[in-house]
Amino acid sequence: MSKYDIEDEGLSNPSGNPLFETILNARLNRRQLLQGGLGSLAMSFVGSMGLTSMAQAGSLTAPDVKPGFKAVPVSFADSVTVAEGYSAHVFVRWGDSIGDTLGNAPFYANAGNTAEDQLIQFGMHHDGMSYFPLPWGSSNSSSALIAVNHEYIDRGLLHPAEPRFSHTPAQVQKEINAHGVTVYEVSQAPNRQWSVKRPSKYARRITADTPCRIGGPAKGHELMRTQFDPKGEEILGTLNNCANGMTPWGTYLTCEENFNGYFTNYSDEITPDQKRYGISMKGAGYEWAKAGGIHARFDCGLHPNEPNRFGWVVEIDPFDATATPVKRTALGRIKHENAAVTLATDNRVVVYMGDDERFEYIYKFVSEGKFDRSDRKKNMDLLDKGTLYVAQFKEDGTGKWLPLTTHNPKLAAFKDQAEILIKARSAADVVGATKMDRPEWIAIHPTTKQVYCTLTNNSKREQADAANPRAKNTHGHIIRWEETDPAADSFRWDIFVMAGDPTSTIGSNQGNLQGDIYSAPDGLAFDSRGLLWIQTDMSTSAMYHPQHATKQTEFKNFGNNQLLAVSPADGVAKRFLTGPVGCELTGLAFTPDGKTLFVNIQHPGEPLDDKTEFNDPKQPSRYSTWPDGGRPRSATLVISKDDGGVIGT
Repeated sequence: MSKYDIEDEGLSNPSGNPLFETILNARLNRRQLLQGGLGSLAMSFVGSMGLTSMAQAGSLTAPDVKPGFKAVPVSFADSVTVAEGYSAHVFVRWGDSIGDTLGNAPFYANAGNTAEDQLIQFGMHHDGMSYFPLPWGSSNSSSALIAVNHEYIDRGLLHPAEPRFSHTPAQVQKEINAHGVTVYEVSQAPNRQWSVKRPSKYARRITADTPCRIGGPAKGHELMRTQFDPKGEEILGTLNNCANGMTPWGTYLTCEENFNGYFTNYSDEITPDQKRYGISMKGAGYEWAKAGGIHARFDCGLHPNEPNRFGWVVEIDPFDATATPVKRTALGRIKHENAAVTLATDNRVVVYMGDDERFEYIYKFVSEGKFDRSDRKKNMDLLDKGTLYVAQFKEDGTGKWLPLTTHNPKLAAFKDQAEILIKARSAADVVGATKMDRPEWIAIHPTTKQVYCTLTNNSKREQADAANPRAKNTHGHIIRWEETDPAADSFRWDIFVMAGDPTSTIGSNQGNLQGDIYSAPDGLAFDSRGLLWIQTDMSTSAMYHPQHATKQTEFKNFGNNQLLAVSPADGVAKRFLTGPVGCELTGLAFTPDGKTLFVNIQHPGEPLDDKTEFNDPKQPSRYSTWPDGGRPRSATLVISKDDGGVIGT
């Protein structure tokens, strides 16, 4: 999550749609009447939250697979700790050369690299990523391409101390080049050591000004046309690339999240559509428009359609470094967290997506065409035609997928399908979708096809009452649902777990966790055995820092952010890894044999504002020198079991 969408951001959903906690409480009250044994569970949410697992009490069941390692303790250290019997090595950092055939550029610890250097180096703040075995179609666990997102930047780290923040074209270009996606080639030697292949014909950077083709219903639409693209067919760049997805035909889905932080409306007149997506007035975000020229497009007072060109899922072919990325507009324009892909029984493609903001929605896309295993090229435009749905959770434990199409009479005010997709949030408001607590990563169980979604937190809940049992959702929770088929228009749901700390003095913050505690569940993935992996993202401003503990004592027992393995059958969690100070754990990519895990450490020592130098002596405990003892650098870890076994055993 970018710092420009932090926990205290103003809300942008004014609709009167029901809040999820209202539905949850109503469901619990109904189940209390139906099953006397669950009455205590409903009461526990109002009071102490209890220790009863909703995974056990809920209507859904999951296969039993358990983590086999010894859990690590919480940590406040500026280092990585991994479970006994495992090794975690820093693999690639921001500023390392990607292996581009254009050459290599060394990283300068004084931030002296140029924009041109950054173009052939790993970008900043690694986030979602995927592993693509080489050659295409194989299950090779020792040779692959990895695609990784670079979500946002910290100017206090990217630029030298002086001059800084003057918005010169050179500065802005460096910031642009630090965003986007990196594709790079990796291999494992017989001694099990991994390395980046340099040079590689596959290596490439996709940045915030790389040309991207517009695919799907919004291509050429009047709301996509700008001064710089009068036809509305090509967009410069992809940005705020949060999490990801991977298609069955071997392409990478990178998801544009908090794009609002790049736009400023200098006209003093925010439109309703801009406000619905969180765009602010003067002084907001990166203010790239101040650099002038082509960068003036980020002034949406002058160029009101430019924001419509961001907030999409972008498809990239990692196996072809010349292929143009495509923004798949049929999947809707929201603040995308990730894109979890599966196949329906009839081979239609299904994509689940969360809109990561408080009181936003969960979506699903079902393709019109069908996946063809024998013809990779034929599948390349499957995401351009299909139906986008938004979720409505009902109090009886069932749910509906509401279609966002011109055939839905509630959406008659929208001119056409493209407008519905460009204004997907507003369309979801109209049809009555359920407001959720920041829907983030979605993961699909490899055998049951049950779908899990992290709801990270929501500090803006209304005051607690009988109908709203967790008025301030400080620590978040995980919801799950199942369908008769991934393409179905209905589902059954329950709550997998409520995160929190059983020792909290605030009853509603205690949660109902079993095993190791955690807060702010964010990254989410299943391994091939069906073990659920959870990454946490407590914000830097919320985390407890022992040397400067003033107010965030509610977080004192969680330590730094962490990676846990959880049994989906009983919800029991084991802490596998802890990260350095101020970081977020994000991005998970397993090799096909399950013996190597790639994990990202994002924004270690994240500055609290752009004007604070990373090594400010006034707040030493808030900052990090990981991984090299100097300027902190986001990086990918490569993790293996010392005996060569499967991760998690």
